[in-house]
Amino acid sequence: MMQSAGTLHGQLQRGLGRAARRAADKPGAGEYVYDCIRRDPRWDPQCESRGLYYARLMVDLELPVGPVAEHLFAPADHGLSVADDERRIQLALDVLTELVRLSRREAAAPLRRYAEEGDHWFDALYALAELGDPALAAGMDALVAARCDEATLVSLISDPHNPVIESWAARQPRIAAALTRVRETGRPRRPGGGTGDRGDRGERTEAELLDMARRRDDGAVAAIFELGRRRAPELLDLAEEILPQRPNRWGGAVCRALRQYGPEALPRARSWATTRGGCADMGLSILARYGTHQDIPLLMTELRDALEHRDWRGSAGPIEGLGRLRAGEAVPLLKTAWTESTYSFLRPRVLTALTRTAPHTAESYTVEGLWDCEEGVRQVASQTAPLTSETRIRLQRLHHDDAEEPGVRATAAGRLM
Repeated sequence: MMQSAGTLHGQLQRGLGRAARRAADKPGAGEYVYDCIRRDPRWDPQCESRGLYYARLMVDLELPVGPVAEHLFAPADHGLSVADDERRIQLALDVLTELVRLSRREAAAPLRRYAEEGDHWFDALYALAELGDPALAAGMDALVAARCDEATLVSLISDPHNPVIESWAARQPRIAAALTRVRETGRPRRPGGGTGDRGDRGERTEAELLDMARRRDDGAVAAIFELGRRRAPELLDLAEEILPQRPNRWGGAVCRALRQYGPEALPRARSWATTRGGCADMGLSILARYGTHQDIPLLMTELRDALEHRDWRGSAGPIEGLGRLRAGEAVPLLKTAWTESTYSFLRPRVLTALTRTAPHTAESYTVEGLWDCEEGVRQVASQTAPLTSETRIRLQRLHHDDAEEPGVRATAAGRLM
């Protein structure tokens, strides 16, 4: 259950930097961290980051890894689906992996044990391989060779020059053969060869391409993309036919093709956004990227409605557009989105918008952002946070932290020069 954003527990669930900064001074903070790891609070685990955030808190609070390991091996809830059980343990695996990167090498032991005994053993095995330290994965080559079929072996080899994979391959012929195949297929293709039927599509008129697109066959997608490449008005007409229908491959192709369009699509986008039909989302997306000051009232209304209904993903476009337009009237809503949203992946957009619309107001948010769970927030914060004794120390830590993303490390280093 998500706690109030006004509580330390709720802020830790959301991955807010303010919680990481105050946790050391709050009794019971460690139990809140463990609870977040046990009950993954992410609104969208595919997009949101928490592993490094909670691992850093465990280091700062000097928390032992035992409770995280116990959670991994606790019996799954009765009736839990395979997908839900995987979600139950995935954050714990991420935290243990990041702890190892933060030099808490004792966290590797439960990773190894889970790879040997856990239901979702591949996830732990993949994490051990990604750590890139053969010593931590020594002796596991036999398990890999015994459990992994050919497709699984290929999935395990994300980097064909990973020293862990190479050490396993030196002992197991099957792994060596899979590694060779990955290296072979990963080689760049020789230049030359045909260009498909693009030349044929390039010779067709917009009317002919529109007719091809309406056939809804394999050639329709290529025709849609060619119309998008040309920024043809006919694609806007086609969008009004396809997008109101149930989601399908042609509707997805139209949405991707429309990303090629610029301000010339604004009149139609305004019509779509105001009529709230099947094209409304695409209309708002175009307004967010290319709208002018006349579109601020509509974007404000959309953001207000999205926040009221806790539609975090739906608020992303209006936030981006209002920030681009430097709409000062959006600042109260942006502050609400920052604090209340349970979708941390939204916060990089919010922080960018705040720095553009109200630089002075944004300063406290940029400082907080140096401790945020999202890489994108830390990146923006590293670029824009005011330099004080506190922020310099934090930037130094980000710069020297091997577990930090390279882009954040480089930005932090640049600010310290």
